[in-house]
Amino acid sequence: MVVGKVVGSVVATRKNEGLVGSKFMIVEPLSNMSANGRIVAVDNVGAGIGEIVLVALGSAARIGCDMANAPVDAAIVGIVDNSIGLMED
Repeated sequence: MVVGKVVGSVVATRKNEGLVGSKFMIVEPLSNMSANGRIVAVDNVGAGIGEIVLVALGSAARIGCDMANAPVDAAIVGIVDNSIGLMED
């Protein structure tokens, strides 16, 4: 799992039928996370730009957003309300 900040959104009018109706957000992992670069993640929790979120990766992403048969590799599964020692300076 990765913690990151939502920095944008992606609009795709043509996509796999398993992704129809899905919202996609661009997440920049916090610097102390082991992820490299920004991530495009399915958003089923209603995150907005500027929010800190939890992102599940790999097969956990498909399970976490109840899309077992969709080509999903990253999903926003939570919005961080408060954290101690996690945020960048």
